[in-house]
Amino acid sequence: MSESNKIQLFEGQKIRSLWDEQKEEWFFSIVDVVAVLTDQPDTQRARKYWNKLKERLLKEGNQTVTNCHQLRMLAQDGKMRKTDAGTTKDILRLIQSIPSKNAEPFKIWLAEVGNAFLNETQNPELTIQRAMENYQNLGYSKEWINARLQSIQFRKEYTDELKRTGVSKTGQFAALTNELLKGWSGKTAKEYREFKNLKKQNLRDNMTSLELALNTLAETSATEISRQQNPHGYQAQKKIAQTGGSIAFEARKTIEDQTGKSIISPLNANQIHGRKTKVIQKGAEQ
Repeated sequence: MSESNKIQLFEGQKIRSLWDEQKEEWFFSIVDVVAVLTDQPDTQRARKYWNKLKERLLKEGNQTVTNCHQLRMLAQDGKMRKTDAGTTKDILRLIQSIPSKNAEPFKIWLAEVGNAFLNETQNPELTIQRAMENYQNLGYSKEWINARLQSIQFRKEYTDELKRTGVSKTGQFAALTNELLKGWSGKTAKEYREFKNLKKQNLRDNMTSLELALNTLAETSATEISRQQNPHGYQAQKKIAQTGGSIAFEARKTIEDQTGKSIISPLNANQIHGRKTKVIQKGAEQ
């Protein structure tokens, strides 16, 4: 299954979802849907409700259970774990089995999710607008959101440049990202996540504005140097990544000398922005 793993928001509550490119369908976590429909305060209670409902539906021969898929989605412990998931059609059938005040609003939300995705594939600007709205709903400031969206664009330019110069393996992209990151911060992506007490969350979504700015400076510097030098292959790009990282490190030291405090922050997004949920996008950035 070719899929994009995302978290959708229904009235501020998270719904884990997967987009299957081959089938061109969304798959939604049934436990998350049940939590919304039944106003369950936590995932554990929602799972118990679903297990009991599943037993009853199986006895009744309801196709919702037989049609549901076991798909890997991000669990609360930060690991990818299998969970029951259903298509929009399956979820609409499930709604009929659960008396809920949220039933009608949720049906409308399902339709909007599907329509929004189709529109975004035809108009990329809508993707940016949707990302902005999601970050706003999660409590990020407008200034941070603008910096984050810019960092996504510059990241794409950097990875496009790597591909142009012969870097194609996934492991090499990750290694070069670490060279850039360690060059200005002194930490690899793994070490940075541990420093911020993160698990599988996107590191950039948990950076301060200054951390984001320095990381973007490292990537844009490496991109421009590569365009001018026109290198080929991983080893040549490794040296350029180290140079890009060192440029951002010099900027970091200048700012720290003037402010008297470290830019490298142990704070994660929950602490910086007071967020309640996490933005996760599988296979995006290190």
